[in-house]
Amino acid sequence: MDETAAREVLLVRALDRAEPAVAAWSAADRAWASRVAVETVGGSAAPGAFLAARAHAGLQRVLPRERPATREVWAWLQRPLWRPGWVPAGFVGGLAIGAVIDGVAGGSAINLLSLAIFGVLGWNLFMYVLLAVRWLAGLVRGSRSPGPLVLALRRLTRIDRVTVKARPLTELGLARVWPGFVAEWLQAASPLLTSLFTTMLHAAAAGVAVGGLASLYLRGLVMDYRAGWESTFLDPGLVHGLLTTVLGPASAITGIALPDAVGIAALQLGPGATGAPAAPWIHLYAVTVGLLVVLPRVVLALGGLARAGRTARRFPLPLAEPYYQHVLRQHRPAPAGVRVWPHATAPSAQATLALRSLCARVWGDAVGLEVLPAVAWGDEDALEPPGAETDVALALFDMNATPEVEQQGRLLQSLADALPAGVPVLVVVNESAFLARFAGLPERIGQRRAAWEALAGRFGTTAVFIDLGAPDTAAAEAALQAALDRPLQRAAA
Repeated sequence: MDETAAREVLLVRALDRAEPAVAAWSAADRAWASRVAVETVGGSAAPGAFLAARAHAGLQRVLPRERPATREVWAWLQRPLWRPGWVPAGFVGGLAIGAVIDGVAGGSAINLLSLAIFGVLGWNLFMYVLLAVRWLAGLVRGSRSPGPLVLALRRLTRIDRVTVKARPLTELGLARVWPGFVAEWLQAASPLLTSLFTTMLHAAAAGVAVGGLASLYLRGLVMDYRAGWESTFLDPGLVHGLLTTVLGPASAITGIALPDAVGIAALQLGPGATGAPAAPWIHLYAVTVGLLVVLPRVVLALGGLARAGRTARRFPLPLAEPYYQHVLRQHRPAPAGVRVWPHATAPSAQATLALRSLCARVWGDAVGLEVLPAVAWGDEDALEPPGAETDVALALFDMNATPEVEQQGRLLQSLADALPAGVPVLVVVNESAFLARFAGLPERIGQRRAAWEALAGRFGTTAVFIDLGAPDTAAAEAALQAALDRPLQRAAA
C-alpha cells in the first residue's frame, strides 16, 4: 500500500481500538467494511490491498464526503507527505545560502589554507566515513539502529503538528481518537520522514557548495582575486605536501600544474607580498569541491530520493502485529471454522455464549463455532476426525483439573497430529470455577496458572486463561490474539 492508504489504515485502526467505541463506528460497520473489501479486492488479494480497501470503505462510511465537516479531514488524509519537489527546493535553498556566505566572507584575496575551504572538505569527508561505518554496522547486526539525526527528527515530530480544526473532529466524534492516531502515524512515517529529511540535507549541502563556487566565479569577473597562504606553524614544505595531497586529483583532471616547494614558498603572504593570480587555484578548488562534496552529495540525494519514493509507494506497516492479523483473518470468502474440544467437562451454556462472543471479536461476527462433545479421561487418543472446515482448534480445559502431560498433554498431541499443519491449536483454560473456589487465595491461583503455563510451554505455546463466567472481553481477546501468534508446535512433546 502507498503512503495515503497507510494513513487511512492507521485511522481505521484507531477507530477499531477506541475504548469506549466511537458511536459512528460500530461492530456492524466494521463487518460491512470487511465485506466490501473482500468484494473489492477478492479473496486472494495481498494483505495490504485488503487492509487498504477495508480502511477506505470504512472511512467513506464514517466520513461521508458530502458533509462539510469531513472535507478537511479527507483533504489531510489524501495529502501526500512525500513530495519530490522538495528536494530541488532544498538544493536551491543551499545555493542561496552558499552565495550569501561567499558574499559576506569573500574579499580580494584567497587564502589557500582557508579554514572555510578545508573545514567544508573535512566535514563532508567525516560525514561520509560516519555514513559508511553505520552502513557496515547495519550489515553486521542485520538491522540499523536509529542515529542521532533520526532520533532528533523523531523527537521533533512528537509535537502534534499534523492537526485539523477542532470543530470538524468534535462534530464527527473523532476528537478523542485523533491524538493517538497522529502519534501512531508519525511513528509509522518516521522512515519516510527520515529519508525525506536526509535527502534534503544532502541536496542542500550540494547546493551550498555550488552556490559558493558560483558566487566566487561571478565576482571573479569584476574583481582581481590574488591567491597566497600564511601560517604561524607550517613551513613551505608542509604546505606543499598538504596542497599536493588535496589538490592533486584536480590537477591531474584539469592539467593545471601545482607549484613545487619553491613556488609554494613564493606564495607566502607577508609584508609587501601580493600573492599570485588566483584563477588556477579557483579552478583547482572548484574541481576538488565538486569531486569531494557536490558529486557525493548529489549521489546520496538521488539515493535518498529513490528510497523515499519507494517507501511512499510501499509504506511499511507491521502487519505481523495482533491487530492486523485479527483484521486479516476476516479476509476470507467463508467464515472461520472454530472447533472446541472440551476435556472431561462440557462447558455450560453461559460459558459457551461467552466463548462465542470472544470468537466473534477475534474471527468476525460470522465465525462458525462448534463445541464438540467432551473428551473423557483416558480417551484423549480416540478423537473424532476433525472436519475439513476446521480453521482453528481450541482445547478447552477446566482450571480445577491439575494439568498432566499424560492426560491433557495427550489431548493436545492428538489434536496436533490429527489436524493439518496450517491449523493452529490453542490452549484455553476456563478459570471461572477455580476463581470462585479460591477467591481469597491469590497464591493458589498463581500456582495453578503456572502449572498450566508449564504444560502449554512443553508444546511451545501459551495458555489462555479466561473466566467464561464473567469474562474480561478486552483482555480475553488480547490473550487469544497473542496465542494465535504462537500456535501449538507440531513436534511431539
